[in-house]
Amino acid sequence: MDQVLKITSVLADPTRYEIYQYIARKHQEVTVQEIADAFHIHPNVARLHLTKLEDVNMLVSETKKTGKGGRPSRLYRLSDDVIQLHFPFRDYQLLSKIAIHAMMKLGEAGKQALYETGKLFGQELVQQHVQSMQALEQLSVEEKMDILQKAAEAAGFYPTFHYSENQGKIYFEIFNCPFKELAFAHPDPVCYMHNAFLKGMLEVLFTNAELVTEEIMPSGCNSCTYQAILKK
Repeated sequence: MDQVLKITSVLADPTRYEIYQYIARKHQEVTVQEIADAFHIHPNVARLHLTKLEDVNMLVSETKKTGKGGRPSRLYRLSDDVIQLHFPFRDYQLLSKIAIHAMMKLGEAGKQALYETGKLFGQELVQQHVQSMQALEQLSVEEKMDILQKAAEAAGFYPTFHYSENQGKIYFEIFNCPFKELAFAHPDPVCYMHNAFLKGMLEVLFTNAELVTEEIMPSGCNSCTYQAILKK
């Protein structure tokens, strides 16, 4: 409970919360000066915010040489630790593990259930961000990608998207998988379900879209990368 109180106290500051969100979307290390410039605050104030976030283990930092001479810079990035706040205490990680183990014991039927459920939840997530399903056909690919971005961020993915009109493909990369801890422990069922989740999200916006998985974090990569082939 002491740690929970410390985290809520740190995030109570609006600027500090926005700084954390900024770093989560950045997908790479940041410096004190970058944060100062981005939020129009003095470097000493930026350093204070970053230090407080590091004190509750939401960020980690290390000193690196820039290669330009002078003093080494301190670089900050997101911590790999899972931060969960529940009042009263809830252990949803344990519940997830129990559910995954139960589905695995069902064999092929359990695998199919994971796929169908994951896809359904992906569809529902995007549908919540679509004002009118009838108007979808009139939206451009870029407008649909904006909906996809917002829905993905709502699920905690913070992805990056790139659309190649010539190839008819959307390339996207996920850095912050909300299933990461379970995926590393049980990559086959969790990544299979996650793949179906993403397919469900895509198919609401792009009929007959084909999802191709290129790399996944459990295999040793820093992110999960995909292609979405938009079939006409």
